[in-house]
Amino acid sequence: MQIGFHILMTIVGALFGSFLCCQARRLRARELNHQKFGPRSICLHCKHQLRWYENIPIFSWLIQRGKCRKCGQKIGLLEILSEIGTMLAMLIISTSIDIALASPLDWIIFAFTVLLTLSLCFLAIYDGAYGELPSLILTFSVICAIIIYVISCIQDSAFNLDALGGALLLGGLYLILYLVSKGKWVGDGDWILATTIGLALGSTWLSLIALFVANFSACIIMSPSAIKSKSHKIYFGPFLVLAFFIVFALGDFLVSPFSML
Repeated sequence: MQIGFHILMTIVGALFGSFLCCQARRLRARELNHQKFGPRSICLHCKHQLRWYENIPIFSWLIQRGKCRKCGQKIGLLEILSEIGTMLAMLIISTSIDIALASPLDWIIFAFTVLLTLSLCFLAIYDGAYGELPSLILTFSVICAIIIYVISCIQDSAFNLDALGGALLLGGLYLILYLVSKGKWVGDGDWILATTIGLALGSTWLSLIALFVANFSACIIMSPSAIKSKSHKIYFGPFLVLAFFIVFALGDFLVSPFSML
């Protein structure tokens, strides 16, 4: 039954990945030129309305080789990366709950973790594509993290000061970088996103690891572009989100050596 739950969450993740990418493009179009779209997905090049079999997450992109079936223009990597990324993110968080032993509070925490996951994936998609973190979704993610923290404290009958320390550490460091550089090194929303991630991880140690993973992955992945152009900007949102899910997935492994000290 647990395996079936993981499979279900994986499928749901792929579907939401496609949906979030579509909504990111729609939001950008509305912000730039007030362009409106109908309820159905279309090719952004030729305006061809996509059929259901052209909208199957991951498979449609692979079968059509990343191109529009009608005009042949490249769709781009954003779509398939969004679908695969959100799929993996939902699979990762599905491992955080044992459906046979979960209490009502466990399910409430899991529900808000799902909402947090989807909002973080949207922020990663939007920031990766357009270099901005929409304030509405950013605020929603903060609210989800706070609710998860409060319910977890109620469940444990104690305040998790370690989680607050993680939020202060991760968010504080990015805030300092933002203030010192006057927005040149990191964006004005990165410190808020980092605070959210630190609080959601629930540990100062895990937040410190997330900080390392985010910056290390950004250096490795973006180095070729930075070398080609010194003016190339690195948007940290996707790397912070990537670090969150990596640390979330490996949390027990990363914490266990220190629990014995």
